[in-house]
Formats: sequence, structure tokens, C-alpha cells
Amino acid sequence: MKKTSEHDFEPTRPVEQTRAEEKTDAVKADAAPPAAESAGPSTESASEETPSAGQVPDSEARIAELQKLNSDLQDQYLRKAADFDNYRKRMIREKQEAIDYANTNLLLDLIETLDNFDRAIDAAGSHEPGTPAASFADGVGMIRTQLAGKLESKYGLAYYPSVGTAFDPNIHEAIGTVQSPEATEPVVQEEYVKGYKLKDKVVRLAKVIVKMPAPAEN
Repeated sequence: MKKTSEHDFEPTRPVEQTRAEEKTDAVKADAAPPAAESAGPSTESASEETPSAGQVPDSEARIAELQKLNSDLQDQYLRKAADFDNYRKRMIREKQEAIDYANTNLLLDLIETLDNFDRAIDAAGSHEPGTPAASFADGVGMIRTQLAGKLESKYGLAYYPSVGTAFDPNIHEAIGTVQSPEATEPVVQEEYVKGYKLKDKVVRLAKVIVKMPAPAEN
């Protein structure tokens, strides 16, 4: 039987000391996180929170661009709205003018009828009341007055007087002139053909004789 030598046995460590060392190593392992994991998230958050150098100027330029675009669109809208409003007013005006002057040719024919009534009244002259000629002249005058009143009230056709007024080539047609030392400006002295307006538009010029200032003597 082999004898056991004292060198065959390893010295044993106390159990309490071994357990204490194991606990210390575990605490150190838990307290020290991996360097790679702790450094990674902080680097990402820093990069996310810190904007790049060109980010803010680009945003300001984009805002300025959008503001200019908005201003341009507002100007275009206002111009289009004004153009449409002018178009609408013009269409209303043209439509009303078409209605007002649709019967111009017919009214011009009726003006000639009024002229014939005037000639008949002038030809009858003045007669003693109660005579057939006087009654005829009165009847023609009544018809002429009624017709002229109806044309004016319903259609806006009206005679404008010219004698004694300043000569105006827009409403007068001079068919002759006379000189007078009393005249200081051209004035209508006689009216040969009456002038008429349809509302505000002259449809027949008055044919007149114009009294002119006499030339100054040398």
C-alpha cells in the first residue's frame, strides 16, 4: 500500500475567503457597463440634437421664398378680380346700351314725322279762333304734343333747344353765319332743323345759323 506524502496535498483556502472574492468580482462586473454600448447612444443623441451648419439658413431661405410666392399669388388674384369686375360692368353697360338704342332707326323715322307736324302747324299760321283753319292747327298741335311726349317718356327721345345758346359743334351743325358787333362768342341765332337726343346721345344735330363776333377794325 502506497503511502501518501505530504507533498501530494494542496493547501486549501478558507471557504469564507473564496466566497468573498467571488462576490467582489460580480459587483465589479455589474458596475462597469461595456464601453461600446455606453458611448454609442450618447453620440447619436448629440448628433440628433445638434443641427448641421447649413440647416438654419436653408429654412430661412425657404420661408422667404414661400412668403414671396404668397405675395405674388395675392397680387395675381387682385388683378384677376379687378379685370373680372371691369368685364362684368362693361357687359352690363353694353347690354343696357343695346336696349336703350335698339329702336334708334325707328325713332329717327318718327322724328321726321314730328318735322311734318311742325311744318303743317307753321303753314296754318295764326287764324281767328273758331275758324276751320284754327281748329285744324289746334288739332295737329295736340297730336304733335302727344306723340312727342310719348316718345320722350317711353324711349327718352327729346328735343333740345338751340336758339340763344353757345355754338357747340358736338350738337350743332352750322349751315350759315352772320356777323354782329354785339356778339362776343359764336351764338346760335336761328334754328332751321331741330336737334334731338336719345337719352344722353345726340341722334340728330340741330342745323343752325350762327351769329359770329365782327372782326376788329384796323
